[in-house]
Amino acid sequence: MFQGTGSDVGKSLIVAGLCRLFARRGLRVRPFKPQNMSNNAAVTVDGGEIGRAQALQARAAGIDPTVDLNPVLLKPETDTGAQVVVHGRRVGHARAREYQALKPTLLAAVLDSAARLAAGSDLLLVEGAGSPAEINLRAGDIANMGFAAAAGVPVVLVGDIDRGGVIAALVGTHAVLDPADRDRVAGYLINRFRGDPTLFHDGLTAIGERTGWPGFGVVPWFADAARLPAEDAVALERPAVQDRTGTTLVVAVPKLSRIANFDDLDPLRAEPSVDLRVVPPGQALPGDADLVLLPGSKSTIGDLRFLREQGWDVDIAAHVRRGGRVLGLCGGYQMLGRTVRDPDGIEGPPGEAPGLGLLAVDTELTPEKTLTRTRARHLATGQPVEGYEIHIGRTDGPDRARPVLMLDDGRPEGAASADGRIAGCYLHGLFAADGFRRAYLRSLGADGAGGLAFDASVETALDRLADHLERHLDTDALLAAARPMAGRR
Repeated sequence: MFQGTGSDVGKSLIVAGLCRLFARRGLRVRPFKPQNMSNNAAVTVDGGEIGRAQALQARAAGIDPTVDLNPVLLKPETDTGAQVVVHGRRVGHARAREYQALKPTLLAAVLDSAARLAAGSDLLLVEGAGSPAEINLRAGDIANMGFAAAAGVPVVLVGDIDRGGVIAALVGTHAVLDPADRDRVAGYLINRFRGDPTLFHDGLTAIGERTGWPGFGVVPWFADAARLPAEDAVALERPAVQDRTGTTLVVAVPKLSRIANFDDLDPLRAEPSVDLRVVPPGQALPGDADLVLLPGSKSTIGDLRFLREQGWDVDIAAHVRRGGRVLGLCGGYQMLGRTVRDPDGIEGPPGEAPGLGLLAVDTELTPEKTLTRTRARHLATGQPVEGYEIHIGRTDGPDRARPVLMLDDGRPEGAASADGRIAGCYLHGLFAADGFRRAYLRSLGADGAGGLAFDASVETALDRLADHLERHLDTDALLAAARPMAGRR
């Protein structure tokens, strides 16, 4: 099990890279994350939802994603509460203190999923959440040492040297863990090192002297990580790995407070013909944007309020008056309509909010969640796309007479304005389709669009990540540290 000295230390990519590395050696590898907190979700082949990072890890391991890979998913809806998803299905909403009381009841579900995965694999690579150093959350824990203890799983700590203080982070974790949890740690690795690793030799010695833990290696900074889907929205603040020659199109994306499924943006970030600008709160949308893209949201009404607080509704109206295009995906599609109603209080107190009024549609949030993987044809370009729907609510109105997509089962999807400049749909992932992305961007004036093969670039990045870890980690020692899960032989 890979646990971190903090959040965003690179655990997800370490596990993804090791999944690819050991799968290439012929092992049956399965990734697993007992509890995840993310609004970046994926739809599984068995019709549920899991964290996007576990879907990437499944891809790295060469398997289809299933709900067992991430049995408990928390999707933040407010600063203090989240939707709770168990085995791929929404079971309700819990505030932070309520969830602390709920956690122990979820351990059985977590262990059941882990046992099913372990039974069909040679190697289970488990990712923790946050840090075991958060000892205030140890009671009832299912995400870190609580799971490791129940499953009898050895732990490797991951420290991020790029953020500074990695020696203190590792030594401090050792200091605050109780003796039983401390003994579960088989060793540590250092991630995101820049510069000459020989200069850190004394640091490794200091960690070893103070903890007694062996090191499994020092992993240098991996620039191609930006080419892989990220779990946390903080990744949107990092620069893209992109050849900007021939950039002809500016795409502006307001960074909503509950932005969800933002990996929709990854193909655009990687596209050389696009200058993708994710606009943080407090800044105006750029006046030179060719397209404003409204992304998904975990709280449509809340983010409509947030959008107006930033003045982005005024910016979008000005953009439309200048002849600009607007595309809304999922929650962004709902925001483009006339109203969003939540009569049952699905996302908060029951109520209704005015939308941006750019599409003649209305949305009503409903308790049932749509979770489906699907294929479709983009009607304006004729290009095939595929992706997934993951949303609460039904959208209808006059502009639905001009659908954006025709699903493979013959149902129309989405809506567009009479002049075609405003459009929205529920399908996530459509920009990953190279033919559609090229045709769509060219229709907006991006003459240089055409060279990027997005899925192939993700596969290449995963292979390079595996090569990178093989060069810098003692992978034989990692395998030697693995143990059968409790209850298995």
